[in-house]
Amino acid sequence: MSRQALHEGWVLRAVPGPQVPPEVADQAVPATVPGCVHTDLLAAGLIPDPYLDDNENRLGWIARTDWVYETTFPWQPGDDDRVDLVCAGLDTVATVTLNGVEVGRTENQHRGYRFGVGSLLRRGANTLTVRFDSPYRYAEAHRDRLGDRPNAYPEPFHFIRKTACNFGWDWGPTLVTAGIWQEIGLHAWSTARLATVRPLVTVEGGTGRVAVHVEVERVAEAPLTVHATVAGAAVEVTVPAGERGAAVAALTVRDPELWWPVGHGDQPRYDLEVTLRAEDGRALDRWSRRIGFRSVRLDTAPDAHGSAFTLHVNDVPVFVKGVNWIPDDAFPNRVTRPRLAERFAQAVGANVNLLRVWGGGRYESEDFYELADSLGLLVQQDFLFACAAYPEEEPFRTEVEAEAREQVTRLAAHPSLVLWTGNNENIWGWHDWDWQAPLAGRTWGRGYYLELLPAILGELDPTRPYWPGSPWSGSEEIHPNDPAHGTMHIWDVWNTDDYLKYREYVPRFVAEFGYQAPPAYATLRRAISDEPLAPDSPGMAHHQKAADGDRKLRRGLDAHLPAPADFDDWHYLTQLNQARAIQLGVEHFRSHRPVCTGTIVWQLNDCWPVTSWSAVDGDGRRKPLWYALRRAYADRLLTVQPRDGGLALVAVNETGEAWQAAATVTRLTLAGEPRAKTSVDLDVPAYASVVLALPAEPARPDEARRELLVAEAGDSAERALWFFAEDREIEWPAAEWDATVEPVDGGQLVRVTARTVLRDLTLFPDRLHPSAEVDQALVTLLPGESATFTVRADAPLDPGALTRRPVLRCVNDITACRA
Repeated sequence: MSRQALHEGWVLRAVPGPQVPPEVADQAVPATVPGCVHTDLLAAGLIPDPYLDDNENRLGWIARTDWVYETTFPWQPGDDDRVDLVCAGLDTVATVTLNGVEVGRTENQHRGYRFGVGSLLRRGANTLTVRFDSPYRYAEAHRDRLGDRPNAYPEPFHFIRKTACNFGWDWGPTLVTAGIWQEIGLHAWSTARLATVRPLVTVEGGTGRVAVHVEVERVAEAPLTVHATVAGAAVEVTVPAGERGAAVAALTVRDPELWWPVGHGDQPRYDLEVTLRAEDGRALDRWSRRIGFRSVRLDTAPDAHGSAFTLHVNDVPVFVKGVNWIPDDAFPNRVTRPRLAERFAQAVGANVNLLRVWGGGRYESEDFYELADSLGLLVQQDFLFACAAYPEEEPFRTEVEAEAREQVTRLAAHPSLVLWTGNNENIWGWHDWDWQAPLAGRTWGRGYYLELLPAILGELDPTRPYWPGSPWSGSEEIHPNDPAHGTMHIWDVWNTDDYLKYREYVPRFVAEFGYQAPPAYATLRRAISDEPLAPDSPGMAHHQKAADGDRKLRRGLDAHLPAPADFDDWHYLTQLNQARAIQLGVEHFRSHRPVCTGTIVWQLNDCWPVTSWSAVDGDGRRKPLWYALRRAYADRLLTVQPRDGGLALVAVNETGEAWQAAATVTRLTLAGEPRAKTSVDLDVPAYASVVLALPAEPARPDEARRELLVAEAGDSAERALWFFAEDREIEWPAAEWDATVEPVDGGQLVRVTARTVLRDLTLFPDRLHPSAEVDQALVTLLPGESATFTVRADAPLDPGALTRRPVLRCVNDITACRA
């Protein structure tokens, strides 16, 4: 058995057409494989960077063009029975030709293909050609044939099995890709090979079991055996005769170390090795993965509040502290393992324990799921359907089934994968988005979500729960976005309502909710050349994809914060308002544990520089929201919440040990003078919360615009604040502070001592150098208190600039600042 990668020597050509620019026509462009047309043209200097300014608008012709990749490679015949061309991922409508002979056609980005090519290979030089037809032409032809169906955007993304957000989204560019986006190569083999290996791992009563389901493709009827080993256990089974025989190798491991989600324990993994052997003992093929032993179940039992949606791992209920994940770049070849590792470290650093891979993106790389396994990040994986009525006619049903079978099998080994979801918002859309009349009885995807996909999982992986949609109530008899049942999405907040409305919901599980803000300043300056920058300058407007996005941002500012005087104010305040909105929502939902058992914030990341709902922007910089998430998702949370006409102190404990601490709640003036105080003893069981009503004296201000509450429990949790009025109404003193800057190895320490209250003090060092980052943000100081910020950068930063506007900001410097 041998493998020969075919990643070298590729060239790319546009098929002639009137839309092709003269500078590209007839060009043989060096091509990177894996890669895509856009990045090849960019590397050759034939197109401008689509992420900068409004360059995206000038590149639509690429997706309306057919493209041909071609390479010549050497080959020497051996004694193998079979040689296959293996294409792990072709994007999307491809015709594959070897030495002038067509070997296959593809029409699905989300699956791999294998073609027998032994009879076509020649000794010496061989020519491999892959032609990609325009994805628009393919999708529009099927739309016209089957009849249009409603969707959220005026693009035909639901008529092609391809990354939907390629066609643009309310946070993403319209950059419809084509290319050999995953590995391609020759696989030579004899007698038989391992076609699929699907380990189903369970654990119960201290005993771990691995049922290794193997499918074998063979070219000879010789007897075969499968040998499997894990954690010292070994088993050998015989493969029955047949061209595609199947066998199950069952392994038992006594008292395995359990794999736990981050925050609940460690993530031990074991090497599972599978070998296919011939009758004489020769190894014909090998497969290996690292697996983890853990149980997972989803509790959806009816109760006094509706019906639950509680994820249990190893029989421990896990409060999901999640974020939604979108493709980290519009061009997948740029999403490397180090880039994923950085993004995952940001997730773990924000106390996140689950990533939901959203259904408008793609099934992620092996690196993605392996990193999640190693870090204990749970994964909820959507099947790839989003915000549209999807046709169930051919060829789509066959393609969907093949894609789902491949991905369920591929991902079965990963302990991090704990939940499959049928789609994003499509069942909700059918109910509430005026789809039913234009559909006029045509298919829209119900058969996938409620029939085909659960049947495939029942057959291939019954060890993991499946939920037909996000949102979904658990029954067709109950509205899919009913907060009392299953999962819900909250989008009236942001679209139409202020974020205080989060407090009107007590959902069982919130799978999406979010609030927008622009990216970091350094990201804006790299991507947008507007002079001066303004909220509505041309580049800013192009990098705002949400309908009425700027108006919604302004509405949020008007409700809560002082009016910005310039772009620097606007940038700080919109980022602050995003952080405030999500922190308020998360803390409210967590305060209702265990009725609410999870929140998945929209969204962790971006695929390009854009004003969006992300916590980490398209250049990988953390927005203030990231710091707010770290605080709101802390394992031990202290929060002040409105309850029953008054205020309550809520303590939430997401650790395995009881939380016992003395807590105080003090009503203070903005000058730091105490007006009232109460003390309580916290005794919060593991994985629980307690609600303590506050007495009237501290909970009722004498002067709402001049007072606040401070709740503290020593070092056991970060203190909680409650202001009795909105910032725009509070009688803030002009911000005054003393600051020092001290050089340290690799950076600088900025120490700020407040002479007045400083509300949400935040340092933006990326304004001085694009590499600069800071360890904390959104720090509120009372008079006399100090905070130390650690700034890291590739070069020393101007100490004076670090301690004044627009780098160092707080809410009460908007109208005046005397530092």
